[in-house]
This record gives sequence, C-alpha cells and structure tokens, in this order.
Amino acid sequence: TYLFLAVVVYLMNLLIGLLNNAIEEDNNRVSYLIQKAEILAEIELFYLLPHQRRWQTWFPEVIHYYANVDKTRIEIERLIKEGEWDNKEFTEMREKLLEQLQIKYNPIGNEVILEKVKRLEEKLNIELEKLLEIHAK
Repeated sequence: TYLFLAVVVYLMNLLIGLLNNAIEEDNNRVSYLIQKAEILAEIELFYLLPHQRRWQTWFPEVIHYYANVDKTRIEIERLIKEGEWDNKEFTEMREKLLEQLQIKYNPIGNEVILEKVKRLEEKLNIELEKLLEIHAK
C-alpha cells in the first residue's frame, strides 16, 4: 500500500507540473495586463481615500506611451482588414493616428464595404454548410 501511495503522489505531482506548464503557455502578456488593470481599478475605487485620488503625482492628466511605428501600422492595418477599426470611440485620436502613420483609410469607401460584405458572405456560407451537414445527418 505504501508503494501505491507513493505512485499516486508521484503521478499527482507530475500532473500538477504539466498543468502548470499549460497554464503558463496560456497566460500571455495581454491577460496579465488586463488582470493588473482590474486590480489597480479595485484599489483606486475601494482602498484610496478621496484626497489620495486627487494626487497629480499618482493620477496624472496625461500619460505618454511609446509604441513602435512599424508594429502599430501593422496592427492598425490588421484591425482595418478585420473590420474592427470602425467604432465610434476616440474618432479624433484615430484620425490623427492614421495621419501620422500615413495610412489611407476611407470608412465610407466602396472597397471597405465590399470587403465587409465578402467576409459576412463567407461566414454565412460556412454556417449554412454546417446547418446542411447537421440536417443531412
């Protein structure tokens, strides 16, 4: 029985190690930053006194970020291609960003609308094929 117990303990440790590796692979930088932002928001809301929330050294009016121009251009072009760039938030800032990165984008242009229609048509065709497969069974 001691051998059985030792084997079970060993296998549990092995399983925990494998799960730990799988979890580390899933935890990317984005999820880390989201969790960090949630914790900071909770601290600001529940653990700071009102006069502490007004301290300019802790909560400045403007925060400057550094972004690689090439990576930013690639990301914006990806967002435009996938149709995720068109939203009603920060319109002036997005226009200035497009201007600075020299990206030509016309949200009302026929090409953009045609691309969206093609993507929607592809999604509908895929869903239709799935439904036909289910119905055929």
